[in-house]
Amino acid sequence: MSFVVLYDANVLYPSTLRDLLIRIAQAGLVQARWTDQILDEVFRNLLANRPDLAPQNLARTRELMNKAVRDCLVTGYEPLIDAVELPDPDDRHVLAAAIKARAQVVVTDNLKDFPPAALEAWDMEAKSPDDFVLDQIDISRETVYGAVERIADSRQNPPATFADVLAMLERDGLVETSAALRP
Repeated sequence: MSFVVLYDANVLYPSTLRDLLIRIAQAGLVQARWTDQILDEVFRNLLANRPDLAPQNLARTRELMNKAVRDCLVTGYEPLIDAVELPDPDDRHVLAAAIKARAQVVVTDNLKDFPPAALEAWDMEAKSPDDFVLDQIDISRETVYGAVERIADSRQNPPATFADVLAMLERDGLVETSAALRP
């Protein structure tokens, strides 16, 4: 059985990274989890930063995300929020959900907000998306490579090549991942 990871809002915000993380979960490398509160943050920020995106399209993306990954939504974590401490109190809901989901890893771009000392009591660690995907490449390079190929194949408007998707991931901060997947 694959291990459980919780995706923070900041790694679900960039569309190409979100697509890769979901495909990694669909392939069975991990059991991905998130909460409605995390998704609220993702889509609130997308709407604020990209007013050109139609709210109904964002709602459809959210629905498709929740359908794409079995048992992805964590619920019942709210009572734990006040019991955990983090440098940024606004991130406590993420740790509380990770605890409730029994996650081993929180995938986040805000590593400073999830220090090892705050997570070790829960037997979990925070990883950047680049380090997380590199770990998945170590487990099954073919699976991650195939996920990137499928992202490229799915892009129609505009079309994208494998190299284009790697460039997008690199812009999303997955520099080492992009290098590791280059043919």
